[in-house]
Amino acid sequence: MTITKETLSGLFTAIVTPFTKDNEVDYEKIRQMVRRQLAAGATGIVPIGGTGEYPALSRPERKAIVSAAVEAAGDAPVIPGLLATGFKDALDAGQDFQSVGAAGVMLVTPYYSTGTQDGIRSYFAAFRQALDLPLMAYEIPRRTTVAVKADTYARMADDGSIIGVKYSSYDMPEFIRMIRDAGSKLAVLSGEEPLFATHVCLGASGGVLASATLYPEFWMEIFRLSQSGDLKGALKYQKKIDPILDAIYSETNPGPLKYLMTLCGNDAGVVRLPLMPPKDDTIKHLRQALSDFNDGIAA
Repeated sequence: MTITKETLSGLFTAIVTPFTKDNEVDYEKIRQMVRRQLAAGATGIVPIGGTGEYPALSRPERKAIVSAAVEAAGDAPVIPGLLATGFKDALDAGQDFQSVGAAGVMLVTPYYSTGTQDGIRSYFAAFRQALDLPLMAYEIPRRTTVAVKADTYARMADDGSIIGVKYSSYDMPEFIRMIRDAGSKLAVLSGEEPLFATHVCLGASGGVLASATLYPEFWMEIFRLSQSGDLKGALKYQKKIDPILDAIYSETNPGPLKYLMTLCGNDAGVVRLPLMPPKDDTIKHLRQALSDFNDGIAA
């Protein structure tokens, strides 16, 4: 499937990478997860980003995970997260994903060797020239230490480098500038669950959300309310899941999310090093959050 700015709309689930008891990738469970998301109404799948533990996977594992997701997704787009630190490693990964049918890639802005705004713009332009796949930029300055400005993204869209951006930042003034300056040129997708409804009401075309791995129908309803302009209704509905969000992001994602999946009978294994299973206090938090969420849904 060819993705465009116009088709980057709705819920794109950032799925976890499930592991077996022997800490090997569980490819059949990946296929099950993908089918579950699409049956719930998700537009597409984003495997092996931060939620999918990209740094902890080998190159062959990453390629095989994307292949399994593509197989299960049918005509729906699979847009793997690409978190390599260097251009050549990123290009090698992009070529792997292209070869197994990815519809595009979600390329993180360069980190560790951080660049200027012009350097980041040139990085994406060179990558798009080298890889014949649509690109979505991944804006997450708390991990990369560099925030790309709205006008830089607008110029990247003018360059033909990107068709969209996953916006994982709490900088609301910059998000508003992003919608104002670049919203007509590229698809802006929210990457922050607590701000998802607000982002959509302000002009985001959808979101790339990790907790949708467990609750896709819930986020589809919030998207529906937000897209209709009912921010008050969307936030009231979202309030039910706020305890879950507080718990799963109290430690580095996706450790708490995977533990919560186990509590819900959807075991995806544990995380790989350097991540660790959640601490005892976090486990208590997760159990209480799940109880509160279930009570809220039943009410």
